[in-house]
Amino acid sequence: MRVLVTGAGGYVGQVVARQLLRDGHEPVGLVHRTAPHIDGVTWRQGDILVPSSLRLATADVDAVIHLSALAGVRNAFEHPARCYQVNLSGTLNLIEVLAERPDDAVRLVFASTSGVYGTPRRQPITEHTATDPQNPYAASKLAAEQAIAWQTRTGKLGAVTLRLSNVAGGVGSHGDTDETRLIARTCAVAAGRLPRLDVYGDGGAVRDFVHVADAARALVAALGICDAGTHQILNIGATAASVSEVITTAQQVTGRVIAVEYLAPHPDEVRELRGDNTNARRILGWRPECSGLGRLVSDQWTAEQSAAYREMR
Repeated sequence: MRVLVTGAGGYVGQVVARQLLRDGHEPVGLVHRTAPHIDGVTWRQGDILVPSSLRLATADVDAVIHLSALAGVRNAFEHPARCYQVNLSGTLNLIEVLAERPDDAVRLVFASTSGVYGTPRRQPITEHTATDPQNPYAASKLAAEQAIAWQTRTGKLGAVTLRLSNVAGGVGSHGDTDETRLIARTCAVAAGRLPRLDVYGDGGAVRDFVHVADAARALVAALGICDAGTHQILNIGATAASVSEVITTAQQVTGRVIAVEYLAPHPDEVRELRGDNTNARRILGWRPECSGLGRLVSDQWTAEQSAAYREMR
């Protein structure tokens, strides 16, 4: 299957492109600027905000894995309109262009976020948990999900939305460069590039993590269940861990002391957010293979120490 990957030059996108190759697909990577070097990937330049470039990029593909997004909660609060423009308008452009094609319905896998659930009190979070996004990023992703769902009713699209938990870890020298995220930031502190890790509260808050390689396998596996006229939603998470557990594990993996400053907790922070991946296991036949906490941290640490990672940053 020839599969277009939007945002293929990013953290998750490069791992997805390699997973497609391993599974015998033909990946086509859509990038806004410079394309990384990955043997076997065809690269196309384009912009999801420019429909004409999307028409060229999607003209000969069988499916799309849509990763391109303006990510980051802090960035979204600072630029909410831009966040909606990229995450919602870009998705609208994509599904409209796909609807113009005269052939059979196109398969679409959409990478969303577990943030669409907000901060529910009842755990674990299932796909039936009510959505209540608490920031512009999550809200824009939910709006894109809803647009995709309505579009599938035309019969011109078969779609699966994966609501990803906190993606972390690395593959070789390819790691997470977003140091607002806990595991990447903790490893950066261990490396001495950042002075300390700020922890809001006592470190007992629990969040759900999934290794980038496991997330990529789920995204590629979802291509197989994109049936025309349907839209399925699945949670993709794997390991629940507290902030303190991440810090302890990082100190064990790196052999270094992590400098921590404890600050007042956010008043409305929920103590625990855990995803239920039962449906992903049942429907996709997917199992997390790399998402143990030690592996998440050690793979990020391996990337952190590489020269290639430092150049990426």
